[in-house]
Amino acid sequence: MGVAKVCKYTCVKQQHLLISCCSSRRWISCTKVCGLMLFALGLISLFTGHVVSNLELYSHRLAGGAWFYKQDGDAPIDIWKLMYSTSYYGCSERGPRFASAVNVRSSNGYLLIETSGGLNQQRTGITDAVVVARILNATLVVPELDHHSFWKDDSDFFNIFDVKWFISYLQKDVPVVKRVPQKVMRSMGKSPYTMRVPRKSEPEYYLDQVLPVLLKRRVLQLTKFDFRLANDLDEELQKLRCRVNYHALRFTKPIRNFGQKLVVRIRKMARRFIAVHLRFEPDMLAFSGCYYGGGDKERYELGEIRKRWDTLPELNPDEERTQGRCPLTPHEVGLMLRALGFKNDTYLYVASGEVYGGEKTLHPLKELFPNFYTKKTLAGDELKPFLPYSSRLAAIDYIVCDESDVFVTNNNGNMAKILAGSRRYMGNKRTIRPNAKRLSALFMARTKMDWDTFSRKVKSCQSGFMGEPEEMRPGRGEFHEFPSSCICKTPFNHSNLIDKYNNHTSLVNPSHLDSRYRYIHNSSDLNDKSLQKLY
Repeated sequence: MGVAKVCKYTCVKQQHLLISCCSSRRWISCTKVCGLMLFALGLISLFTGHVVSNLELYSHRLAGGAWFYKQDGDAPIDIWKLMYSTSYYGCSERGPRFASAVNVRSSNGYLLIETSGGLNQQRTGITDAVVVARILNATLVVPELDHHSFWKDDSDFFNIFDVKWFISYLQKDVPVVKRVPQKVMRSMGKSPYTMRVPRKSEPEYYLDQVLPVLLKRRVLQLTKFDFRLANDLDEELQKLRCRVNYHALRFTKPIRNFGQKLVVRIRKMARRFIAVHLRFEPDMLAFSGCYYGGGDKERYELGEIRKRWDTLPELNPDEERTQGRCPLTPHEVGLMLRALGFKNDTYLYVASGEVYGGEKTLHPLKELFPNFYTKKTLAGDELKPFLPYSSRLAAIDYIVCDESDVFVTNNNGNMAKILAGSRRYMGNKRTIRPNAKRLSALFMARTKMDWDTFSRKVKSCQSGFMGEPEEMRPGRGEFHEFPSSCICKTPFNHSNLIDKYNNHTSLVNPSHLDSRYRYIHNSSDLNDKSLQKLY
């Protein structure tokens, strides 16, 4: 019998719209009784809603599996998969007020971009270049990659990225052309005007300082274009950043296929694997100003490399380490992972260039994780065509790291930030960023504690650095790492809840299934026979 009917029945029976409590002679009005009953029903509904919405959490607590640990009394953490990975998704669709791109003839001129740095630094520059072209209402010319940086790679845009896809995907956002038309160049009678914009410039700067030059010159080149646009922008422009970075910038077919081939090979050996961006190359260590105990030989070698940068200040290595600004050694990375709960039989893919100290430096990490692989050990002689090109090698590492079940960064560099953002956007896969500031002190005191104590303290240090969705909030860090404007919460419905529960109780790794074919499927260039060949 419904609440309304109960109230009506009671009121009629008492004739004077009054009822009597069974255990008391006090008289209570019918409206108060109805209100109390509705309030009780509300509490019951609230409680059941809490249980349903946290079924995933309670299923973890009941599971009690070996993959879980607790951090200072918090909820259990699955070290392989984020607890609420299916509760968020990437969302970068254009808003209804985001006008379509103008055609080339109606734009304010042609914008040339000269990027700077390694592959991933250039990637951030290309992403921001599209946004700047949108701000200026300009036609973007396919950006020119850096051939003069430390890596000396003469690859052009079309060697790394799918140019046709890039132009086509952005056609509703920004007009993009491969080159400035000869007719326009001849009409200028001289080379394009060049200027360098200050770092982290606001959109207003481009409108006030750059647009007048573009309108006057018709063709404008912005040089050394890296981090020349502010981090915090209007939401629609942030979403455009995501469309460029996570969709428009697709690697060429040879790079995509080769990267996916390595993923398939490691998946044949292991159902899941960790990818580590080790970042322990000589140039990185020299740039950081850190010291790793190699004596005068290390100080001399890294000091000579450091001279390549004229503007680097003198640094105190001990202070840099205590402040968490030094990359962990390969041994420390291995200790951190083992302390977090990853077993000795875990498969490790290490993305790295030349490691400082070579095999001697890597040996402790290989002892902790004998299933140790790199692109060279997985590919062998097949890697030879890519070896002269650092950017193409970096692209291959990018693909394997992006497809891994767990990605571990070792410094907050460009690749680490971009991949962390991509993994949040493309399915919320676990990304572990060492809390180097707290870990450095812990590593120095490691010999003074037993392993269980060390492991417990590492887990405590890493709380908040495990890639959980709640770590991301508007305004935190670089947008490329925390793309908050492009992450939406999944609306609750019953089918989603059942899917979540089934995913956690299944023996199949969901993140593997969700992302396994992304680089192939998105390219639309491998048929079933080609896919079988990869296996």
